[in-house]
Amino acid sequence: MSAKAQGKRPDIIGLAQNSPSSSPLSRRPSVLQPHMGPRRLVIKNYRTATARAATGVDEYYTRTRAELDAALAAIFAGRPTPQPMERLYRGVEDICRKGDAADLAEKLRSRCDAHLNSDDALGGLRTAADADSVSSDHVAVIRSVLAHWKTWSDQMLLVRWIYSYMDRTFLLNSKPTHQGLYDKSKTSQNLNDMGISQFRRAVFGSRSDPAPIGEGVLAAMCELVDYDRHGDERFDAALLKDAVTMLRLFGVYGKFFEPRFLTESHLYLSACAEEWNITYNLKDYIMACDRLLRRESGRCDVYNFDSTTKRQLRDDAHHVLVDSYSSKLLDSGSVAKLLEANDVASMKALYDLLRLSDIQKRLRGPWEGYVREAGSEIVSDTARGDEMIIRLLELRKSLDIMIRDAFGKDDVFTYGLREAFGYFVNDKKSSSSWNTGTSKVGEMIAKYIDMLLRGGLKTLPKTLLSDNRDRADAEKSGLASTADEDAELDRQLDQGIELFRFIQGKDVFEAFYKKDLARRLLLGRSASQDAERNMLSKLKNECGSSFTHNLEQMFKDQEMARDEMSSYREWIATYRKFKPGGIDMNVSILSAAAWPTYSSIEVFIPPDVQERINMFDKFYVHKHTGRRLTWKHNLSHCVVKAQFDRGPKELLVSALQAVVLVLFNDVEEGDGVLSYDQILQSTGMPAPELGRTLQSLACGKVRVLSKKPRSRDVQPTDTFTVNKTFADPKYRVKINQIQLKETKEENKDTHERVAADRQFETQAAIVRIMKSRKQMTHAQLVAEVINQTKSRGAVDAADIKLNIEKLIEKDYIEREGGSYIYLA
Repeated sequence: MSAKAQGKRPDIIGLAQNSPSSSPLSRRPSVLQPHMGPRRLVIKNYRTATARAATGVDEYYTRTRAELDAALAAIFAGRPTPQPMERLYRGVEDICRKGDAADLAEKLRSRCDAHLNSDDALGGLRTAADADSVSSDHVAVIRSVLAHWKTWSDQMLLVRWIYSYMDRTFLLNSKPTHQGLYDKSKTSQNLNDMGISQFRRAVFGSRSDPAPIGEGVLAAMCELVDYDRHGDERFDAALLKDAVTMLRLFGVYGKFFEPRFLTESHLYLSACAEEWNITYNLKDYIMACDRLLRRESGRCDVYNFDSTTKRQLRDDAHHVLVDSYSSKLLDSGSVAKLLEANDVASMKALYDLLRLSDIQKRLRGPWEGYVREAGSEIVSDTARGDEMIIRLLELRKSLDIMIRDAFGKDDVFTYGLREAFGYFVNDKKSSSSWNTGTSKVGEMIAKYIDMLLRGGLKTLPKTLLSDNRDRADAEKSGLASTADEDAELDRQLDQGIELFRFIQGKDVFEAFYKKDLARRLLLGRSASQDAERNMLSKLKNECGSSFTHNLEQMFKDQEMARDEMSSYREWIATYRKFKPGGIDMNVSILSAAAWPTYSSIEVFIPPDVQERINMFDKFYVHKHTGRRLTWKHNLSHCVVKAQFDRGPKELLVSALQAVVLVLFNDVEEGDGVLSYDQILQSTGMPAPELGRTLQSLACGKVRVLSKKPRSRDVQPTDTFTVNKTFADPKYRVKINQIQLKETKEENKDTHERVAADRQFETQAAIVRIMKSRKQMTHAQLVAEVINQTKSRGAVDAADIKLNIEKLIEKDYIEREGGSYIYLA
């Protein structure tokens, strides 16, 4: 059987076959000369092809081309190829080796183009699109195009397998020779690229505007996006993702789809912003914008939109939603409502919106405005004056959390917070006391710290205590964990110091802090001596040693008093005329210059106590020649032992309360009644002080005396007896010392004294300056006085001018034209 009948390739005379006889080359000696390089050898085929062999070769190539055409037709029709794939691959290889690869490639291109333009492929779809310009059912168009693209990709996979030899050898290494086969670049186009470019031209054409089919694809993609935006059930996520992938593969994503998508997105965003601006308040608008931006960004990520598309869409969204409606986003009243509600989530969303448009700094104005208004309202609320500092600290803590969680610790808002606090804390219209121009805030900070140092953390509301985030931040900073009570107390003192820093006039704070410190030291009310020392150290670091000099002296006096009492006990033990036993007395000797000024209250001291006082007075005067003691009995306290029907008790009372109680030891057995007038005459106390003392003993929570008639106030007609049925679970009972509470008159007196001291300091500064400069203009003098007195607090120019007038009246200086002259 012949080769043709057997369906086998015919015998082809090859150069690789050996000649029956020895090759002449093998009989020649080598003539390769050294250093002459390689020589060209010509090999001739000495076998002659017969006419039959030549005819068989031509028939083979003709048959092979026909088989390839039949295979393409079968592939495009979706049928199996008539010939095995291996045979088809070898046929392509033989044609390429023959030198007809270019012609084979051109025929393949033409055959693929013809199929794509046929009605079986995109031809029918193009005809329908041309008839209707753009199909009304755009989603159906894109489904059809994607289906054809999937089919075409599968078909081209088989074609590339059959023509892979041509693809790897000829197309990879040759330049385009046929117009239309390749792009106009200098590089060749492989079969994969050819299949993509052919399908792209069939769908989108080769012009600057897309063909009707491509127009339908773009419209369908935009419709799918619109369905997704409006939650339409017709949305097909897989369809949109496949379409985006196809366009990016075709290289027309940025040319056709991106501009159209961005244009329609702009219209959608504008419509949303316009509607929301009318119907939503600020919070709802912010959250709607935040949700919209998240959805748009998520869609770009999920459906493989290009990063440039996402960036341009984001920029346009910020312009439409934020820049165009910045007046709504930065409305002071609306922002204040969010801050008042402590809405961290909404404020964070607002900050993020403004930050991405780089206008977040414009939020500082509404931020500062709210802080000023909220702080001024707290400071000026006289009805809740005792809660002022706690409310300010709660406000500060909420604002610090806002800066931390909503503003990302942006320094712009930290500085704004400080500026706002400094404004309302030093605003004389809202924070001055008794029309003296002195700071009410300074007084209340001193009292807040006094409350902390007396009662510790139990006096604070839970809202001011550290949370888990604060503890974590403290540990990261290398500080002691606020879970420790001492560390938490230290942190709360730091919070008080933070407010103290805002005060320009620190003399008010100093006056009240000194009074409270004296009370704590004299009555032993400090919760922790370490905390007292720690607070003193903080004030010294903040204001300098001159500010804390008197405060440190008060601590030294207490230490010296303990040494003095040790010396006194040694001395009294050797004093013959004194009988030991009885009363145990401790005396605190205070430096008049360092301690606050206290008024003296006249009272008749019991004889045995007075004897002890006289003995100590004698000891002290003998030891310190030239010194004199002034006794302040109203600052004393003592422990009185009492016997009641239900058992003995120890009463911790003030000296004035003790004077009243011991009077009942001398009452005759029976009714044991003392009238108000009797007590008044026996104690010698002023009537107001006696009234408060009796009220604390007979009308408070701890009633060791009974009063008739029963009432909350003490009247001159009242009578008093010992409450023998008194009972308390504690053995030592503390009775509140009403007389030690600050009265309004004392408070006013302190503020007035501070104001007077401030005037004297201002006048002294003016005299010092004029004495050294001799002559100055008004503006120069005012500036110099402000500079010298700023450490003690800011002084108004009007106050300086008033003090200048007073010094002119006192002939310290005189006015000459526009200048002042110092008078010696």
